[in-house]
Amino acid sequence: MKFTLDTTLGEILAHPQAKPVLDQYIPGVADNPMLGMVKGMTLNMILAMPQATQLGLTKEKVEQVLTEINKRIA
Repeated sequence: MKFTLDTTLGEILAHPQAKPVLDQYIPGVADNPMLGMVKGMTLNMILAMPQATQLGLTKEKVEQVLTEINKRIA
């Protein structure tokens, strides 16, 4: 299964090899208490939120993370 911008954050976090990559690129994101509110959202939906920019999340950064995750699970 290849992860894309249309994958939900919950699907990514459920994969054991994906969580460490998220922690590497976005430290603490997997343990953030607010995570429950966005687990059902796709990465595109999260990127559309103003808070994403405030946290330094850009489409380019998310695509970089997805590339690394997809390499590890291939």
